[in-house]
Amino acid sequence: MLISQTDISPDDLGRAGASVSMQFRVCVIVASICRGEEIGQLLERLEQQTLKASLVVLSVERSSDLPERVPTGVQIIMGRRGLTIQRNRGLDRAIGSSDVIVFFDDDFVPAQDAIENIAMLFEQNGDIIAATGTVLRDGVKHGGLPYEDALDVLERNKTGADGRVINTPTDSLYGCNMALRTAALGDVRFDENLPLYAWQEDVDFTGQLMSKGRIVKTSAFVGVHRGVNKGRTPGLALGFSQIVNPIYLVRKGTMRRGKALKLMTMNFIANHVKIICAEPFIDRLGRSKGNWLGLWHIMRGNCDPAAIPRGR
Repeated sequence: MLISQTDISPDDLGRAGASVSMQFRVCVIVASICRGEEIGQLLERLEQQTLKASLVVLSVERSSDLPERVPTGVQIIMGRRGLTIQRNRGLDRAIGSSDVIVFFDDDFVPAQDAIENIAMLFEQNGDIIAATGTVLRDGVKHGGLPYEDALDVLERNKTGADGRVINTPTDSLYGCNMALRTAALGDVRFDENLPLYAWQEDVDFTGQLMSKGRIVKTSAFVGVHRGVNKGRTPGLALGFSQIVNPIYLVRKGTMRRGKALKLMTMNFIANHVKIICAEPFIDRLGRSKGNWLGLWHIMRGNCDPAAIPRGR
């Protein structure tokens, strides 16, 4: 039976979860480098979930990326770095043993009932093939958010989640917290031509899924994205990706021209205007240089995201 977005509330999700989700397998995949502390905090949060994930997969480059303590049962896969590469390794491990696959960034802090509510959302809405939850606070543009502050945001939100679930159609899943119906994936994978931090890889992935079913932004599950700077792509490389990746995705057919132009223009202007008074946690000069390198790359008739400069 399908339940529409106006038929179920967050409280209903919580009450029904324990009785109908016992056979519903939710796998969590975390792709990470250089963030052992953050992975440890996320694992701690996953252990506190009202419905435990049936499988947790950590996709890392090397053992030094891991926290000191990894709970029993968590699967670890290692290999070449790159967000899309690492996520695909996680997908290959999870497909066949899960009904829903959830990608959490290592610096994402989910509400304690997030997994339970994800399971209920997909069980009660058979037409939904992918969903991105509500981010209560995003520290990515503010230099990052301490773990304790993220927990405080979630604690204060507990009393505010009394409205009806809203599922809004979207063409852009947010990579820090996105859930996918395994049966709908088929051969869809993250584009490994997008290197390193793989800027806009979530939009490309959403574009590949659009023809397969309903994709929504939902209030059914929530969390806080801390936006930790450690382990992110250097300014020069990111600036290059801000120009080249959107054009690459337009040519591929997974990003609209208007959205690509808006992304490129806004980032180009912001990087150059803010050079003089740059935020201490953003390398505006490096991003600006990368923007020009990207433009030169395109003007020469190229459009290869993998040509990303490796310096700072």
